[in-house]
Amino acid sequence: MEISHETIYRSVYTTRWKVIPRELCKRLRTGRPIRKNKRHTVKGQWRSQITDARPIEERPQAAQDRSEPGHLEGDLVIGSNNSQVATLVDRKTRFLTVVKLASRHTSVAVPALAEAYTRMDSRLHGTLTWDRGMELAAHKRLSTDTGVDVFFAAPRSPWQRGTNENTNKLLRQYLPKGTNLSTFSQDDLVPSPAKVDTRSGDHAASVSLSDSCWCWFS
Repeated sequence: MEISHETIYRSVYTTRWKVIPRELCKRLRTGRPIRKNKRHTVKGQWRSQITDARPIEERPQAAQDRSEPGHLEGDLVIGSNNSQVATLVDRKTRFLTVVKLASRHTSVAVPALAEAYTRMDSRLHGTLTWDRGMELAAHKRLSTDTGVDVFFAAPRSPWQRGTNENTNKLLRQYLPKGTNLSTFSQDDLVPSPAKVDTRSGDHAASVSLSDSCWCWFS
């Protein structure tokens, strides 16, 4: 029998307040007793109501079973003073790209992500799975500019992007909460993935994950 992370979390929530008991918080990596539900809008679109969003169930089989590189998961890492970066992680190789963002607005985030794709090997231009954040409300533009098919996880379902979620937690060791991420240039952010992607998490490997990506394409 397999049990998902979400099932475990739900089992320890109190029924009324959805709060994890204090004695259990210290066992969590984040230490948070409450799961946050953040919402914001873009031109009247509420979170989880992105126009023409393609559900994760429509991803190709290669993305689902991690049989080939090129299928990425992404999300934002939030800092202080309204600062943020985007992270893109390949589901097979765990190769990580960190993208500096001047704003979370889709008019800023999408061009920055498109620019990041131009720096990647074209064989990584397969699919991108994102959460329901409105920073990707203009996902069609991203697809047009990059050729990448964009899919969205179900609302409040972070486990559907588990590779990205776990990578972001590791990245926090180098970009701690409360850090003003706007003080970093794009070049400053390059060494961080080099550190993080050598840690395999649940993906055991004897070489760095950057090397894993290179070996696959060589």
